[in-house]
Amino acid sequence: MSESSSPISLFDTRVAEPKEARLHHRITDKQLLDWEGEWKPELYHRYQELKRAGVDRSQWPGTENKHWDWRRKVAQLQSLLSHAGFCITCDGMTEGMMLVDTVSNRCRIPDQKGFDLVYIDYVENAPWNRPEFGSPPRFRGIGSILVRAAIERSLAEEFKGRIGLHSLPQAEDFYARTCGMTDLGRDAAKQNLRYFEMTPAQAQAFITKGNSR
Repeated sequence: MSESSSPISLFDTRVAEPKEARLHHRITDKQLLDWEGEWKPELYHRYQELKRAGVDRSQWPGTENKHWDWRRKVAQLQSLLSHAGFCITCDGMTEGMMLVDTVSNRCRIPDQKGFDLVYIDYVENAPWNRPEFGSPPRFRGIGSILVRAAIERSLAEEFKGRIGLHSLPQAEDFYARTCGMTDLGRDAAKQNLRYFEMTPAQAQAFITKGNSR
């Protein structure tokens, strides 16, 4: 499969200005090398800082996904026709990654029940872009761009923008408020994570809001 990409803009908080970046419709070995060589050491450093500060381990943010192995996930899923990978790069560094499933899930919202949707299996920002660690993220806009990429894939699959996902605790407010998704409550089958869906109307509202910025 040939890789395609499109220009995007991230907000660089260090200079308070937009920064040119790219959205890629595939995760390559470059992203996995960035994850191994940059993301993992940075995440370890941030947890060491919390430990030295005396923060109880049960209060550390982001522990639900710190065990994710992106190399294994990409090897297992991206080669399947049912899955697709996306990533964002800026100045040669990977800033966010996402894997979606276009086949295995159906809508749960009552008036959409049974319709096809794009399910976001895994999505993660580079550690320096995650506000839950207490310092300002280096770049803003990554989550919204990846959600829009999932919506665009849903539209391409003729699912009318429907998407769904199970949210990690630190991202619940983002999906509910920023994205305007419907919160369908905790799912005991998925580690009691909250499950969110986006209807066609919500998808259009999200796109319109982004276009008006």
